Amino acid sequence: MNTENQVLGLIKLSDYIKTFLTKDQNNENESDAEFELLLKKSEIENPWFTLDNQKFAFKQWTELLTEENISAWLKNYSVSKNPKRVGLILAGNIPLVGFHDVISVVLSGNIPVIKLSSKDKYMIPFLLKKWNDFSGGLVSFELVERLENFDAVIATGSNNTARYLEYYFKDHPSIIRKNRTSVAVLKGDETNEELQLLAEDIFRYFGLGCRNVTRIFIPQDFVIDRLFENFLHFQDIIHHNKYANNYDYNRAVYLLNQDKFWDNNFVMLKEDDKLFSPLSVINFSRYASLDDVKRFIAENAENIQCIVAKNELGLDSVSFGEAQHPALDTYADNVDTMKFLEVV
Repeated sequence: MNTENQVLGLIKLSDYIKTFLTKDQNNENESDAEFELLLKKSEIENPWFTLDNQKFAFKQWTELLTEENISAWLKNYSVSKNPKRVGLILAGNIPLVGFHDVISVVLSGNIPVIKLSSKDKYMIPFLLKKWNDFSGGLVSFELVERLENFDAVIATGSNNTARYLEYYFKDHPSIIRKNRTSVAVLKGDETNEELQLLAEDIFRYFGLGCRNVTRIFIPQDFVIDRLFENFLHFQDIIHHNKYANNYDYNRAVYLLNQDKFWDNNFVMLKEDDKLFSPLSVINFSRYASLDDVKRFIAENAENIQCIVAKNELGLDSVSFGEAQHPALDTYADNVDTMKFLEVV
């Protein structure tokens, strides 16, 4: 019964967010005013969290949290009859990035003990309070500064941090996530519209998410200018101060090192085999055989979150423009969180 009411509350939460995003702000109520204030506060304290990117993230959640989607997701899992306290150390690289872990713990019948990221500390508590209200007080959670008294843990950090987390939580069931990034594979006959959608996979959230593309594989005869031409609708990104600082710094380093790179005044393309690229830079490499690309992807699978490509290439990929639209059963690091929570 709890789960049913929690799901109904989650759907009501989704409807509330959807209404907030579409209504005339001149007609807002007290709750809407609090929502708007927290969005602005989040942007002030973390300038990467622009209002546009925050509202984009909220819109994705409203599209996910429908009765049909939630039911299809949960039918594959069982609910715990003995609730466990699951510690969550949330990331804060993009808005609401930890919300999936939170709802997974709640809907699996457990209690999330949440250590928020200092970069994203307003919206998740607000959503949890609303969800609890819409569920009739049946959503249990704790917000803490330090994890104590927990049965299992799900933590997200850098590759360096992960080593310490793995040691620190070695006596508890855990999921410890590390750095990941995403790649795109072009066949060469992509339309301008598809390349414009690829720009969304690259630039949304300024490229800070694990599902953002940082490396592109292109055929040997592909004309680089086609990328720049189809990325132009994101040119205003350079007016964001923190992004511009990264762009200026990386450009200066490449010039000083006399590195070869392509530049269109808001993003740089660099021919480089590295999977990860600095912010404001996209690495690319030319391939003669798709088998070489598949080999690289297989060898680096543990560092790749998402592949963007045409389905006909035979890769386990998502379509252009879909990288930032993961489904409820799409899990970070490809580790099934709900299966983990069934056995903690």
